[in-house]
Amino acid sequence: MKLFNNLPMLSFSTVFRKIVLPVLVFFLTGSAFAQNKGNETNQHGHAGKKVTSKGSVVTDPKVAAVLKEIDERMVRVDGGTFSMGCPTMQDSDCYYWEKPRHTVVISTLFVSKYDVTQKEWKTIMGSLPPANTCDECPVINVTWHDAYIFINKLNQLSGKNYRLPTEAEWEYAAKGGNKAHGYKYAGGDVAMEVAWYDSTISKTEHPVGEKKANELGLYDMSGNVWQWCSDWFDEKYYSKSPSNNPQGPTVELQDKVVRGGSWWGPMKDCRIANRDKFGPNAKDDDVGFRLVRN
Repeated sequence: MKLFNNLPMLSFSTVFRKIVLPVLVFFLTGSAFAQNKGNETNQHGHAGKKVTSKGSVVTDPKVAAVLKEIDERMVRVDGGTFSMGCPTMQDSDCYYWEKPRHTVVISTLFVSKYDVTQKEWKTIMGSLPPANTCDECPVINVTWHDAYIFINKLNQLSGKNYRLPTEAEWEYAAKGGNKAHGYKYAGGDVAMEVAWYDSTISKTEHPVGEKKANELGLYDMSGNVWQWCSDWFDEKYYSKSPSNNPQGPTVELQDKVVRGGSWWGPMKDCRIANRDKFGPNAKDDDVGFRLVRN
């Protein structure tokens, strides 16, 4: 009791100012902090539940439908060993940067049945680049960096790990994986049956899936639009490429790899072995991309 007896007498105003008011402020600010934390802005800039490793909470039915569509269009490609590069005895159009032919091992992955479409891009990104006019046509006029902006947003929404294919993964899938029949083009030896190119009735891109699929059920691996790969382009890379899941040059170069040919180019560009290059900041009306994931 001596402790309390020695305390000075405090006025009501002093008690309120020094004791009651700080307690009230503590509880009020703590409550507001808790509420704001629960509504913390997520990675998309929208107030609401934070993005987790399982993906964002998607409330827009159109976005949910496209996420489901993209997922359902992924085709399992079982891993295996194949000969990468131009088979000179079969293909008279070989370029020196398609050689030497070398053995590559690819792990199992999933590859999208079609190129990313304009509908899918617009739904995920909110708008389309110029010159895109057909919902089921491949998205075009996107740079390599644009493709990864789309992929990053798609991954945030879906909680999955989509990416661009490596050049080796692309060629393995285009050839038909472990079901390959050794075709010159993706799906056959007659280019017109599997590809849109400049000699077909084609002066623009076409909706995906109109030509014959390859052995794995993948469409437009040859023709329609060029497809971005993740690798930097090195014309001498095949002579030093590792055999197990090659990722391309480890140093930054000038161009990225594009594969597959397009509606604008010649038939020989549609050969599976053909490889070309394009600056990562460049875009064109015959360049798009497709997705893979492990």
